[in-house]
Amino acid sequence: MFEIISGKIQKAKKVVLYGPEGIGKSSLAARFPNPIFIDTEGSTTEMDVRRLKKPTSWEMLKQQVQWVKQQGPAQIGTLVIDTIDWAEMLCNEHVCTQHNKRGIEDFGYGKGYVYASEEFGRFLNLLTDVVEAGIHVVLTAHSQIVKFEQPDEMGAYDRYQLKLGAKTGSRTAALVKEWADIVLFLNYKTFSVAADDSGRKHKAQGGARVMYTTHHPVWDAKNRHGLPDELPLDYSHIAHIFSNQPVVTSQAQTPTAQPGPTAAAEPAQPAAETAFAPAESTVEQTTAPAIANTSPAPDPSVSVDINPNIPASLRDLMIRHQVSEWEIQHVVAKRGYYPADTPITNYDPGFIEGVLVAAWPKVFAMIEELRDEIPFN
Repeated sequence: MFEIISGKIQKAKKVVLYGPEGIGKSSLAARFPNPIFIDTEGSTTEMDVRRLKKPTSWEMLKQQVQWVKQQGPAQIGTLVIDTIDWAEMLCNEHVCTQHNKRGIEDFGYGKGYVYASEEFGRFLNLLTDVVEAGIHVVLTAHSQIVKFEQPDEMGAYDRYQLKLGAKTGSRTAALVKEWADIVLFLNYKTFSVAADDSGRKHKAQGGARVMYTTHHPVWDAKNRHGLPDELPLDYSHIAHIFSNQPVVTSQAQTPTAQPGPTAAAEPAQPAAETAFAPAESTVEQTTAPAIANTSPAPDPSVSVDINPNIPASLRDLMIRHQVSEWEIQHVVAKRGYYPADTPITNYDPGFIEGVLVAAWPKVFAMIEELRDEIPFN
């Protein structure tokens, strides 16, 4: 027997705001309920908003999202990732590091884009978990103009699309649009008027900022709330969609991060995936839950004395988990990569990015085992 559920289901929303640079994407996102920004490109420095530190690695970005989920809707109303196209660059760098490639094109035959889209899809699943916890998620993105040709029509025309994926081999733009409940295209509304008596020359006038809410041959947009096709770029016109408190189930309110699929489902790369995992069968069962349940929440007031010359991607993870340089050196020496007295700054950059950062969940699991063996003050 299956239970039949009828009527509307009230929940948090998944929103995408995209448009040309400078149109006001970040300013609009800042009007959403009780927002906190993950500023991937550093564009909110002149805005009075709450934000987390700019992520320096894909792993750090995922952990920031998990932390937001743990806070719950009582502390955070909206998670804003500004922008998702810059987050995609972190994703591509992560995939390339996992496979010892210099760039996403080095895979050949479009395989790099497949790996990237799979990793990006797992990230969207993580954002869905945030929504299920009762927190709105807003992704901002830049737009790009591309030549579009419909199969059943003659000729081609220009249209605006999400600036995700440099080539058609990348499927992340489609994933983001499918994931979202609301996609709003922000642009300047201009008018072409005759500049001479004969009407042969024209010039553009206007420039009002507007939001387009439904699909058009020239842009992508959608909503499920009966919004007019065009609205002024003002949050007050969409505020009613987010005014009601989302319903949160007891399971979603549990402030413990799920043993995410990231470590087990990422594309395998021997150096990163096996360097700190004694056996594949134990990684999913012991490593992920340990990190999810014991990782300390980021606290801007906590200062960790870590060598500033350590690459930022590793240093930020060390600060996030309150890991000392000695602990890193000890587990690295335990695996036989470098002597215990070798400073982290002397490690090969490829080892830092390809092993320590890329396989951070496993590295941190070893550090936790070390802490159980040797108590620290």
